[in-house]
Amino acid sequence: MIRVGLADDQALVRKGFRLIIDSTPGFTVVGEAADGGQAVALARTGRPDVLVMDLRMPEIDGLTATRLIVDDPALSGVRVVVLTTYADDANVYAALQAGASGFLVKDVEPDDLLKGLRVIAAGEALLSPAVTGRVIAAFTAGPRPGVVPPGLDVLTDREREVLTLVATGLSNQEIAVRLSMSPFTAKTHCNRAMAKLGARDRAQLVVYAYESGLVRPRRG
Repeated sequence: MIRVGLADDQALVRKGFRLIIDSTPGFTVVGEAADGGQAVALARTGRPDVLVMDLRMPEIDGLTATRLIVDDPALSGVRVVVLTTYADDANVYAALQAGASGFLVKDVEPDDLLKGLRVIAAGEALLSPAVTGRVIAAFTAGPRPGVVPPGLDVLTDREREVLTLVATGLSNQEIAVRLSMSPFTAKTHCNRAMAKLGARDRAQLVVYAYESGLVRPRRG
């Protein structure tokens, strides 16, 4: 059973998502929140596997709430996926840096919502390579004071190769096929790259890959 929490200041959005999720076998909604403070409380009391977080909420916003959840070791089992619009690039980028495991657009189709929740609950990153590349391109186009891209020299050649494929949106299974290795080996290389770079999950690996210049965003 995948346990889901919903944080959005619009009751209609929460109700729509709840109807889809609760009516699907294998899913259950464990709670709702109307602002960031309630979202953090929901993470602590309901312990959802996935917390769907709107970024624009009153009182404490979704970005701040995401940081509070990700930075709390006691909530390491709660994975945050942020809800956004395509006009919200700055907050999406900040949320990925903060440790969100991916993002969904607000007009997501029901099947894509459920697929995304399964991906996040399984420990993967929910990132569209095309959209992620555009988002990150907008905020890594030039030098940013105080921001130092991660050094990839700590990685082996194989780990860099796996990281590049992770950043293009491939799963462990797809990486295994591409590199003629087992899915377990692909996952091992990915986990080692996360440990060496201090990344919380695959989503942060993708951000690192773009920020370091290992992967170049496609523009246009």
